[in-house]
Amino acid sequence: MVLTVRFVQTASPGKYCDGGGLWLQVSPSNTRSWYFRYTALTSPRERYMGLGPFPLISLAEARRKAADARKLRLEGVDPIEARKARQRAARLEAARAVTFKADAEAYMDLHLDSFKNKKHKAQWRSTLVTYVYPKIGNMIVADIGSADLLRCIEPIWHSKHVTATRVLERVTRVLDYATTREHRTGDNPASHVVESLPEVRNGKEHHAALPYAQAPEFMFSLRARDSLAARALEFLVLTAARTGELLGATWDEIDLKAKTWTISGARMKSKREHKVPLCARAVEILQGLGKDAEKNMPQNKRVFPLSDWTMRALLQELRPGITIHGFRSSFRDWCAEQTNFPREVAEMALAHAIPSAVEAAYRRGNLFEKWIKLMHSWGQYCGKPISTGSVTLLRKTF
Repeated sequence: MVLTVRFVQTASPGKYCDGGGLWLQVSPSNTRSWYFRYTALTSPRERYMGLGPFPLISLAEARRKAADARKLRLEGVDPIEARKARQRAARLEAARAVTFKADAEAYMDLHLDSFKNKKHKAQWRSTLVTYVYPKIGNMIVADIGSADLLRCIEPIWHSKHVTATRVLERVTRVLDYATTREHRTGDNPASHVVESLPEVRNGKEHHAALPYAQAPEFMFSLRARDSLAARALEFLVLTAARTGELLGATWDEIDLKAKTWTISGARMKSKREHKVPLCARAVEILQGLGKDAEKNMPQNKRVFPLSDWTMRALLQELRPGITIHGFRSSFRDWCAEQTNFPREVAEMALAHAIPSAVEAAYRRGNLFEKWIKLMHSWGQYCGKPISTGSVTLLRKTF
């Protein structure tokens, strides 16, 4: 049938074809809308393209829209996909007017109230105002590249290294936010900045280590920080792992029931599988990151999705001059001076090469039980109460 304006205005609930794929739909509540029905180009299934409500879209305009859709299909173009492409192009064009500063301010308005540390909240805005806005604040956020970020970070990379790493982390979050808002596309240029900057050295041949006697106090300060970087650094200390091993850890390596973390040989410096016993606090950290992690977390998802410079920045704030890798030395010194565990057990905990005979004994499980006890002892040592004068501070739990 061919529809008339009068029929469109008075038709009872139902679906009515005007021909050429154009349909009028009248709902039980008497709302009226148009759609174009056609067969998909790549399969025999039907597709339905909404054209808008009546009377906002008149019968004549609905026929014109249906004719345009038929022409596209005749040219081998799916009308729905073509409309989606136009909408994406329009959003990208609108994003051409959004500056980095606008997205940064929007991100802070959205997130800063959730930050518990007032000093941290103030630093977020002040560091962007001081080091970022003067150089890229008025740039279109979609146009920002790694070279633009280098102009912000490079001048303070050596003189104010901790600040530089924090600024870079904050810029990274703003650019991720801009991507989710469809104000830019592609990967985050901040992820390539560190690769272009020189390594910051502390002038010492060996990794500067925290004396193990200071480990409980340091761990207490970490537990007081509510951030992923703090949890990652705490977990690294408790497991005596290397930074790369920690940052590459995925949930399928974690067995919370067995309380172990199994690192494949492909990710180990020794090229051998490394099965790490987890102390009670290490398990507690994992449980805090995601309830029922084994059931609900994607198995290939990283446990600690952050970068090493984020942890370095936190460490430099808490203990300037100390390196992350140095905690392995702290653990080794504690093993030697404060415990009676065999040397081979400490070496296995650090994934150092050990004689084949000892390796064979470990595989039989004789030394692994001692390794479990060693890591639990280390966890208890790191979590012991801290005395400050007449006050004893107990460890914070989450």
